[in-house]
Amino acid sequence: MQAVEITAFGAPDVLRLGERPMPVAGAAELLIRVSASGVNRPDVLQRTGNYPVPPGASDIPGLEVAGVIESGDAVAMSAAGLKVGDRVCALVAGGGYAQWCVAPVGQCLPVPDGLDDIAAASLPETFFTVWSNVFDRGRLQAGETLLVQGGTSGIGVTAIQMAKALGARVIATAGSDDKCAACLKLGADHAINYKTQDFVAAVAELTAGQGVNVVLDMVAGDYVAREIECLAEDGRLVIIAVQGGVKAGFNAGLVLRRRLTITGSTLRPRPVAFKAAIAASLRARVWPLLQSGSIQPVVHRVFPASEAALAHTLMESNQHIGKLVLSWA
Repeated sequence: MQAVEITAFGAPDVLRLGERPMPVAGAAELLIRVSASGVNRPDVLQRTGNYPVPPGASDIPGLEVAGVIESGDAVAMSAAGLKVGDRVCALVAGGGYAQWCVAPVGQCLPVPDGLDDIAAASLPETFFTVWSNVFDRGRLQAGETLLVQGGTSGIGVTAIQMAKALGARVIATAGSDDKCAACLKLGADHAINYKTQDFVAAVAELTAGQGVNVVLDMVAGDYVAREIECLAEDGRLVIIAVQGGVKAGFNAGLVLRRRLTITGSTLRPRPVAFKAAIAASLRARVWPLLQSGSIQPVVHRVFPASEAALAHTLMESNQHIGKLVLSWA
């Protein structure tokens, strides 16, 4: 089969199409004939040597795919309501940039009615991540307020829509007026241009000084101290990436006085059972919202798989709104 390989750690041009043996599904796994592969920030980090592959995972990049079930563990598939020939999307620990990919049955979800494989391939990584961090770890409830940093990223567009659909108020930050307009179009109640506004002051004004209940942070670094200032009493800060650096100084007194929680997680190395539980929650709570159109995939651009390097170049430019997808058609 063809697969996009990382030939060396470095710039996007280290990504090249190569030939690999077709993977074989094992117990509780299935084999997908891949139509489309989602592109995510962790793929960029893996390409640059900053995101080690978990033990046992494929060294081929790619954490999400969509396509057709070709074969697999019949008992496990039957228990999950799946069968050969079904269209599915899946979260994987690696191997997604390839024509064939093995996935744990529990990490596969049916393609929602009305969506093509390009749209479906844009779902798993961000939907699993947002559910796990905003709703499980962050405990966001209907009626509460969520601050989303980077509202037009793949994570951001998912968090805005999911939180709104489930009854929360959303404030998003973005780096341009056009991106702020995109956040509002997606359903955010307010959008803050962090390049022209102090988001701490803006949040204080928008919440009448009360602060937000949950912050979803992909920056870390010096953002942490500022986000703590944004939190209401009993607020929760959830860190899912460290684009701004791994070290942060903050006012611990505010944490004590406001009873704040600072947490974070990475999804890729977690066990299959953990991810399968997220998949079950998504299927029950979020997939109906995709079916109804209350939540919609946001795909900025589709690249042929042979142009994976161009997709990574665009991702690193931060000029996109939503997801980037590779097509194997």
